Amino acid sequence: MTRVNESDATLKDAQKAMQAGNFPAASAIAQQVLSDQPAHQDALYIAAVCARYEGRHADAADWLADLKATAPDFGRAFQEEGHLKRKLGDVPGALRAYQIATRYNPALSASWTAQADLLATLGDSDAAMIARTQAERLAALPRELLAVINHVHEGRIFRAEEIARAFLQRHPTHVEGMRLLADIGTRLGVHEDADFLLESAIELEPDNIQLRLDYIHVLRKRQKFTESLAQARDLVARDPNNPLFQSYFAIESMQAGDFETALAQFDEILTKLPDDPATLVSRGHALKTHGRSDDAIASYRAATQAEPGQGDAWYGLANLKTYRFNDDELAVLERQAGAQDLDQMSRIHIAFTLGKAYEDRSDFESAFQAFALGNKLKHQTVRYTTAQMHAEFDAQKSVCTPDLFAAQAGKGCSAPDPIFILGLPRAGSTLIEQILASHPDVDGTLELPNILSLAHRLRGRKQLTDRERYPRVLHEMPGVDLKALGEDYIENTRTHRQGAPFFTDKMPNNFRHIGLIHLILPNAKIIDARRNPMDCCWSGFKQLFAEGQEFTYSLDDIGNYYRGYVDLMAHWNTVLPEGRILRVQHEDVLDDLEGQVRRLLDYCGLTFDAACIDFHKTERAVRTASSEQVRRPLNKSGLEQWRPYEAHLEPLKAALGPDLAPQ
Repeated sequence: MTRVNESDATLKDAQKAMQAGNFPAASAIAQQVLSDQPAHQDALYIAAVCARYEGRHADAADWLADLKATAPDFGRAFQEEGHLKRKLGDVPGALRAYQIATRYNPALSASWTAQADLLATLGDSDAAMIARTQAERLAALPRELLAVINHVHEGRIFRAEEIARAFLQRHPTHVEGMRLLADIGTRLGVHEDADFLLESAIELEPDNIQLRLDYIHVLRKRQKFTESLAQARDLVARDPNNPLFQSYFAIESMQAGDFETALAQFDEILTKLPDDPATLVSRGHALKTHGRSDDAIASYRAATQAEPGQGDAWYGLANLKTYRFNDDELAVLERQAGAQDLDQMSRIHIAFTLGKAYEDRSDFESAFQAFALGNKLKHQTVRYTTAQMHAEFDAQKSVCTPDLFAAQAGKGCSAPDPIFILGLPRAGSTLIEQILASHPDVDGTLELPNILSLAHRLRGRKQLTDRERYPRVLHEMPGVDLKALGEDYIENTRTHRQGAPFFTDKMPNNFRHIGLIHLILPNAKIIDARRNPMDCCWSGFKQLFAEGQEFTYSLDDIGNYYRGYVDLMAHWNTVLPEGRILRVQHEDVLDDLEGQVRRLLDYCGLTFDAACIDFHKTERAVRTASSEQVRRPLNKSGLEQWRPYEAHLEPLKAALGPDLAPQ
C-alpha cells in the first residue's frame, strides 16, 4: 500500500471519530497525517472542522488558510469557513464564504440553506428565496446524483461517472441523471456521448431549459455552430426579452460568424442591464474577434469599472497584446490581486494580467512573479502529467511504423481539401494560417477539434484500462473504415468553410495524430509550425489559454512537452514519405517573408498571390491569442522575449535538454 493510500485509510478512522463526536481523537489522527504530508487536503479539512467544534477558532482559521492555499477551489473549505465565521458572529463574512462555497460546489446544500437564513436575516427576501429553492432542489435529488455532483466538483470525475452510469442502468430515462452524465462526458472530452444524452433527454422533457442550455454548450464544443445557433434562436423565440436567452443567442451568432447580430443582441441586453460585467466582457470578445479592437477595449474597460474584480475583463485587455495599462489601472489590479473574496479564476486572470502590465514597464522581476503565480494557481486545476504525455507519444512511435503505413496505404479519403497547421501553441501557426487564408482558394477556419474527436472515438470505452487501443486499432481497421473516417472529417468541417477549394485546420495538438491524418486523408497537407524553443515555451508560459494546453502551466512541463513534440515529429518525418510534412520555421518567415510565402504556396499547390504577403490587410475573424498581432505588418518584437527572465528559466532549460536549450 502506498503512503497516500495509507493516509486515506487512516483518515477514515478520523472521519468515524468525528461522526461519533470524538473531535480530539479525530484531530490527533489528522495532524499525524499532516506531519508527514502537510498539504493533504482531507487532513487539513478534518483538522479545521475539529478545531471549530473544540472552540479553537484561531487554529481552525489557520488550518482553513492552509487548505485554501492547497486547494483554492475546494468548496467545502469555504463552507467550513462560513460555519466558523457564523459562529464568531461575522454575518457578512459567513455569507460571502457560503456564496463562494456554492460557486465551487453547487451540491453543498448546507451552504445554500445557510445563505437563505442569513439573507433573510439581512432582509434580502428575494435572494433568500432563490437560495432556499436551490437547497430544496438538492434535497429532492436521489442521493446517488447528489454524490455525483459532489464528486464532479471535488475533482473525482471518474468516480462520478461510475456512480452516474450505475444509476442510469437502474433508471434509464431519469432526465437529471442523463444531464449529469452528459456534463461528465463534456468534462472528459467525450462530446459525442454528451450530445446524444442531451438530445435524448430533451425528447423526454422538451421544456427543460437547463437541458437546452447544456445542449447548446455541447454543440458549441463540437463546433456544430449551425445547430447550436438554431437551439439558441429557439430559446429567444420562447422569451424574446430574457437576457440569458439573448446572451446565448448572441454568443452562438458570434460563433457562426454573424457579428452584427451578436453585437445587436449584446447592446439590447445592456439597455436592460447597463453595467452587467459578463455581457460587457462577451461583447468585448466579439469586437476583438471581429477586428474592432478600440471598441473591444472600451467594452472591457467598462466591465472593469462596473466590477473591479472581473478578472476575465482585465485579461481581455491584456490578451489584446497591444494594450498598455495606466498607473491607475495597475493600482486597481494590485488591490484586486490581494482581495480575500476573489474567485479562483479571476485570481488567475488578474495574475496573468499583472504579468503583462509589469512586463510593459520592464519590471521583469515583478512580471515573472506574477506569471509564476498565475501558472501555479492554474496548474492546481489541471490533471496533466508529463509521464502520461510520454506514454501517449511512445505509443504513437511504437504502433505507427512503416509497416502500418505500407499495409494501409491509399485506403483513406482522397479529398485534398485540408491544410493542417500544427505544432505547439505560440509557435507562429496563426501567422501561417493568416497568410494562407489570404489566398482566394483557401478558407481560414478555426482550431478544429475533429481529429482529436476521431482519436477519442477510436480509444473507445477502454481508454483508461487499455490506453494503447488507439493507435493500435489503426492496424486492424479495414480500408472502408479509414475512408469513412476521412469522409466524416470532410463532412463535419464543411460548416466552417465558405466555398474555397481548400481550408486550414490549425489545431496545434494534431501533431500527436499525424499517423491517423495520413491514413484517413492521404492527400491532405501537413505544415509543422516551428519556433525557437525558448521563445515558444516562454510565450506559452505567459499565455492563459481559454481551454486545453494544460502542459503550459509549468516550466518543467512545457519544456518536456516541447522535447516530446520534437522527438515525435522526428518519428513522423522518418516513417512517412519524404516531403509529406512541411516544416516552417517562424524566424525564417520573419527574415524572408516572400520567400517563405512562395515556399508555403508551392507546397500546397497554390499559385502565388500578393495578398498573402499583405496578410495583415485580410479581413476575417481570428479566434486566437495572436489575433491582433496578425492584423499588423510583420515585425521581430517577439524574438528572445525570454532573455530578461533567464535567471528564472533554469527549470525550462533543464527540461528542454542541451540539444534545444541555449547553453
